[in-house]
Order: sequence, then C-alpha cells, then structure tokens
Amino acid sequence: MSYRFALIGCGRIASRHAENIRLTGNLVAVCDNIEEKVSGFSIQNQAVPYTDLRQLLKSEAIDIVTICTPNGLHPSQAIHALETGHHVLCEKPMAISVTEGRRMLEAARASGKKLFVVKQNRYNPPVTAVKYLLDKGSLGKIVGFQLNCFWNRPLAYYHNSWRGTNAMDGGILFTQFSHFVDLLYWFLGEIKTVAGFRGNYQHQGIIEFEDAGVASLVMRNGAVGTFNYHINSHLKNMEGSFTLFGEKGSVRIGGQYLNEIDFFSVDEEEKPLLTAGTSSNQYGFYEGSMSNHHIVYRELIKALDDPAHQVVEAAEALKSIEMIEQIYAASPFIV
Repeated sequence: MSYRFALIGCGRIASRHAENIRLTGNLVAVCDNIEEKVSGFSIQNQAVPYTDLRQLLKSEAIDIVTICTPNGLHPSQAIHALETGHHVLCEKPMAISVTEGRRMLEAARASGKKLFVVKQNRYNPPVTAVKYLLDKGSLGKIVGFQLNCFWNRPLAYYHNSWRGTNAMDGGILFTQFSHFVDLLYWFLGEIKTVAGFRGNYQHQGIIEFEDAGVASLVMRNGAVGTFNYHINSHLKNMEGSFTLFGEKGSVRIGGQYLNEIDFFSVDEEEKPLLTAGTSSNQYGFYEGSMSNHHIVYRELIKALDDPAHQVVEAAEALKSIEMIEQIYAASPFIV
C-alpha cells in the first residue's frame, strides 16, 4: 500500500525526510508552530500546512507521523500521534529522559501502533560490515574499545535557537552523539559501570551543558574502554571513530562520520569490500551524520508490511537514552 505521511517540524532535517517520504509514499501535510516556515515548506512539498498538530491529525487521514521537532517536544507529540491511531517515526533522540521515553513506549503498546526511531548510522557500510563480524564471532571476545566523537558546533549554531538548552536540547550526547551511543549498545550491549568528567570550555554563556566530556566504561560483556566527545574541533568536524579490540582481531571504523574502515586485522578474515556510502547531512555552516534516511524509510515500510521484519523500535532505542543518562550521572562538571 501507499502510506500517507504527516511531517511535524520544518527545520533543517525536515527536507531530508520530505525528500524520502515523497519517494516512499505520499506527504499529505506538514506542521510547524512558525507560520512563515510551514507556509514555505508546504508550498515546496505540495502539502497542506498546519500550525497545530492536533488539528492536523483531526483533519487529515494519516498513516504515519514523522517527528522532526526539537528534542524536548518528541515525547508529547509522539504520544498524541500514537493515541490518535497513527504510527510514528521519530528523529533522534526519541526523548531526553528515560522517564519520558518509557511513557512513549507505553503509549505505543497501548495503542497497538508502531513507534520507530531514526538510527541511520547503523546503515553505514563499515558499521554493517563490522556488526556482521561481531555477530558471527570473527573478532572473538571483545576486551576493549575506544569511541571518539570530535565535531565542531560554532556559536552561530546555537544563536536564537532551542539548541543549547537543557529543556529542549538536553546535551551533546543527545543531539550530536546519540547515534554513537546507539552503536556502542548495538556492538557491545549495556553499560555495567562508568566514571567520567565534562565541562563547557568554548561555549560558556551560550549553552547550558557541556561542550566536551570523557568517560571510562566497563560494559556488561566485560569490555573496557573510553568515550571522548567534543564539539570544539577547530572550524570543522574532525573524527567519528569506533575501535574494537577482540581476542581474534582488531578493527577501527573511522573517517569523519564512521564511513571508513581504516584499521583491520582479523584472524582468517579479509578486509571487507565496502559499497559506497552516502554523504553527510549538509547544513550550511556545519555538518551532521551520514544521510542514510532513504534506508530508514525503506526499512520502515518493510516493517509495516511485514511484522516479522526487524527495524529499530522504541524499546531498543530507549537503551541509548538509558546509557546517556548513566554517563551524565557519573560525569561531574569540572569547568
């Protein structure tokens, strides 16, 4: 069947979603609380404009609601869409607290509708290749890891915006690096114990949380490692990397966006020949993660058409929120 979508939030990532919705189904309506923004976006995408989500869902026949609003709005909007009988695709992070995430999960269960969460980095060719090796045991027991996220977010990124606030943004592990925390969970499972530090070095008076942090982690599977995260790389993003040390091999996924395998030494395995990945999301004066949203929508439709098809749903996405809360709780401010 051809699914009918509503897109909530007409900010920077919304154009990426609209493009893929048009390839997947029918974008019926768009919504934003800023009338000028939604008006132009609706004309561009030939969709009916609304400034009120509740009115949209009363007035239009919609199958799937895609949520691209500020982080702090995700729970209330997703819950309302679920309770009124709609499937939901929510941009990351699904919530900025475990409590709110559990409310979303319960709403999905009660409504019988699906709550999907965007986790596009899982579809990066190097990531899928390494996950395959992990699942078949090629690396052996993982004993150590290093996760590095060295990006740039200039002061202009936060100017006159919800970004940088505790209430709507939540912190750089939620907005910039939740995909990396998701991969930590996907590769290695849950955290057993963590200790860290964080501080605000170059964004004081601009944001309400850290711009850099470091955590030492012991995972429940026994692996020990470090997680370094910064938005202070000079002028541009430097690196997003994940290194795994196993008893039978070591692998490092690197590049700016986990888009390369730049170290590979595994017993009885050749370095994977990777398909070409997509480019990063471009937002003018800064860059985001890899733009695999076309795969997200392809997998979403498969899951709706076939209940046996596995794709990231709320219960699994909540794990990364739990892990972020663990890291923050164990990481006092030093600056």
